Amino acid sequence: MSEVLNVEEIFGENVFTLGTMRERLPKKVFQEVTRVMDQGGELSLEAADVVAKAMKDWAVEKGATHYTHWFQPLTGITAEKHDSFVSHPDKDGKMLMEFSGKELIKGEPDASSFPSGGLRATFEARGYTAWDITSPAFIKEAATGPILCIPTAFCSYTGEALDKKTPLLRSMEAVSEQALRIVRLFGNTEATKVTASVGPEQEYFLVDQKKALQREDIIFAGRTLFGAPAPKGQELEDHYFGVIRERIGGYMKDLNKELWKLGVTAKTQHNEVAPAQHELAPIYETANIAVDHNQIVMETMKRVAGQHGMRCLLHEKPFAGVNGSGKHNNWSITTDNGVNLLDPGDTPNENIQFLLVLACIMKAVDTHADLLRQSASDVGNDHRLGANEAPPAIISMFLGEQLEDVVKQLVETGTATSCKEGGILATGVSTLPDFKKDATDRNRTSPFAFTGNKFEFRMVGSEDSIASPNTTLNAIVAEAFCEAADELEKAEDFDAAVHNLIKRYMTEHQRIIFNGNGYSDEWVVEAERRGLPNIKSMVEAVETLTTEKSIKLFEKFGIFTKAELESREEVLYETYAKTINIEALTMIDMASKQIVPAVISYTKSLADTINAVKAAGADASVQVQQLKAISEKLAQMQSALEALKKADAEGSAMSEGKEQAFFYKDVVKEAMAALREPADELEMMVDKKVWPFPTYADLIFEV
Repeated sequence: MSEVLNVEEIFGENVFTLGTMRERLPKKVFQEVTRVMDQGGELSLEAADVVAKAMKDWAVEKGATHYTHWFQPLTGITAEKHDSFVSHPDKDGKMLMEFSGKELIKGEPDASSFPSGGLRATFEARGYTAWDITSPAFIKEAATGPILCIPTAFCSYTGEALDKKTPLLRSMEAVSEQALRIVRLFGNTEATKVTASVGPEQEYFLVDQKKALQREDIIFAGRTLFGAPAPKGQELEDHYFGVIRERIGGYMKDLNKELWKLGVTAKTQHNEVAPAQHELAPIYETANIAVDHNQIVMETMKRVAGQHGMRCLLHEKPFAGVNGSGKHNNWSITTDNGVNLLDPGDTPNENIQFLLVLACIMKAVDTHADLLRQSASDVGNDHRLGANEAPPAIISMFLGEQLEDVVKQLVETGTATSCKEGGILATGVSTLPDFKKDATDRNRTSPFAFTGNKFEFRMVGSEDSIASPNTTLNAIVAEAFCEAADELEKAEDFDAAVHNLIKRYMTEHQRIIFNGNGYSDEWVVEAERRGLPNIKSMVEAVETLTTEKSIKLFEKFGIFTKAELESREEVLYETYAKTINIEALTMIDMASKQIVPAVISYTKSLADTINAVKAAGADASVQVQQLKAISEKLAQMQSALEALKKADAEGSAMSEGKEQAFFYKDVVKEAMAALREPADELEMMVDKKVWPFPTYADLIFEV
């Protein structure tokens, strides 16, 4: 009989929650902690000492001997340095376990060893981690034993942000401050802050660990760099929402258990479109905690997969020919007195506050479409965006029939007097109920779609942190709210002014709305006619960070300084070049040491067979034809291999930066594709028994 999980009992058991703090902290200290969490400010050192002791005692009771300041550097993953609670022995030689408020609040990792984009010289090592009091500490259970993880921000000695969290927290404060100005205009005096909430859907692949470890490309690049398509792919659409296999189900059960213990609200699980592809989705959370939890989700997915003899692939495109993986970023903003600013209500045409918020978001997305595109850019995502499996690389907004009609009325007449209703869905079966359907269908091809009371930013890559997209979203919306509030707060006739502003914003930025098929060639032509940017790759998107427009936006709200933006630009160029370089070297290694020798060995055995057939006086024409075709393809592959070696050597010799990144995109990446083509064709021609590593059929159909 399988284990029975009591979710209510285990949920959050490894999290230092508010409830745990309420139980363990003196009332006065607990009140100070919650005040700082809600209103900002600094915790007194006296209170920090009390919190630190309570946190340490709780962690030790759970078996922890070490703690870590858990942070998110510009590598895109998390980082941790473990320190034990062990202190100096007392005079009797008894070991003491201590943890001070100072240790809780501040840590000091080596800042020179992480990407900094020139913000830190290699000989200047000091950096600081600062406790993020708004994100709860948690216990991570691993082979090292239980570790107390304290979410922190990571900054350089000179104060610049070297991480993903610090700009996100700054952007959350910015959008809260500006959104409060909007709700105040409509008479909401009770709200004290507005919170950006996020629910990131996480797609992933599972493959057998033993088979994965036989492929250097999966080991070093996280994806397959060679591979002919299996006889069956996703064309029957039978994997999507299909019955979950027993082995996968066991994995999902254990994954849920581990995530629930860590306070992650894992809710939905199902098979995705591609064979061996799956999805997990949580419930909405504050953006900051959602970012932390998504990193926990990805780490836990990999760890639990190993326990089940599998490997979790989070790369955006681990297999050619089938859908890759994304991470739909569902974003909304809500006041602390319970008002979702993206809830249109039953009659959105009459909901002036909602229409103003919508108009501001239209303006934000249109004005900063390039930045939004950049925020979803990473090396792996280049394989998805613009293909017919993910949103196009062109940013547009989907509003649906109901809101599109409201916008049209406002643009044309200045007022919206009607609102389309959803109607009744009749199933035509007497035993099934008829029910009221939504007024708007959904559009899976839209990169930024309104879905009832939130926007779904569908472009984010599966392996990427959601910190950057949400930092950008918060920033561009804060700017639009600020500019609207600046105008409306001075208006003598507010009602007239807000109606005029809504009409103007929607008129000026209606080009960003597109409800049609984003996969179509016609949309590319239409988007160009509208003047919308079509940024096709990560390296082409990087420079949008340091335009005059972007610098003005981020500096205005204190989210990034110009130096911080320039550093991120440099880090992204370096990351792109280094990633493609690793992939190229992996291809060279696999081709030189595995594929070419295997094919040569096979041609030798084929030649021996031809001689034996001829000696027997039989017809060897088929074998001769096969040997000729394989030899020609092998020669083509060898030529492509030499070309890739030359291209990669040239790229490696270049100075790091924009020019090198573009060289890897335009030259090395093309050389990689030229090598893969004959190699994959050879896989289809050579005896499977001699092929040097597991094929697509082995990997995605035998899990």
